Amino acid sequence: MNGFETIVFEKSQGIAWVTLNRPRVLNAFNIQMRDDLYEALTAINDDPEITVVIFKGAGERAFCVGADLTEFGTAPSPVIARQVRWERDVWELLLSLKQPLLAALHGYVLGSGVEIACCCDIRIASDGAVFGMPEVSLGMISAAGGSQTLPRLLRVGGALEMLLTGQRISAVEAYRIGLVNKVVPRRELLAAVEDVAAKILSMNQEAVRWAKGAVVRGLDMSLAEGLALESRLFALLRR
Repeated sequence: MNGFETIVFEKSQGIAWVTLNRPRVLNAFNIQMRDDLYEALTAINDDPEITVVIFKGAGERAFCVGADLTEFGTAPSPVIARQVRWERDVWELLLSLKQPLLAALHGYVLGSGVEIACCCDIRIASDGAVFGMPEVSLGMISAAGGSQTLPRLLRVGGALEMLLTGQRISAVEAYRIGLVNKVVPRRELLAAVEDVAAKILSMNQEAVRWAKGAVVRGLDMSLAEGLALESRLFALLRR
């Protein structure tokens, strides 16, 4: 799939690579990127040959610095802006994908960059990565799920500290609080993510998807309901 303005989409040997590709503005998330991602993610969702998805950012300075503030207030009306958002809800689509999603995080990972990462299943950061949720410093709150996804990854206190103070944290601190799974030198970042993808690809893919599904669906259930779900899925897989 080619022809995107703000992302690069590549597919090889069961892996889909999605590169945020606005390096001149540190891969800031704009309306066109939302539309491009929506089309790419829809294609991924419908493609049985794709078993793992990897997200990364173009350039050396950032994975994504968040929303492109130059586009704020450019919609014809709040009603139209809201309608378009719900018609192309990238965040819900990300969370609904059955394939494992991996994020290779480097440089600045701010705002929407953190929120994209939170929608992924495994996050690996370079040692120089910097994370933050700056919305409160701009008189706003997160609008792409950060207030909901961060507390599900971190302790509530850790999520609130990021959301309420806008403070930036290092990759080492992100690892300590559970925001990322691993920290590696910048030159080893893509190889580290590819290694995880290769391990996933070597597994039974039906089992991989059902394992992810059990976790994701179970988060909205009581422990008893989650255990019952696991038992049902285990029985179905053993047929």
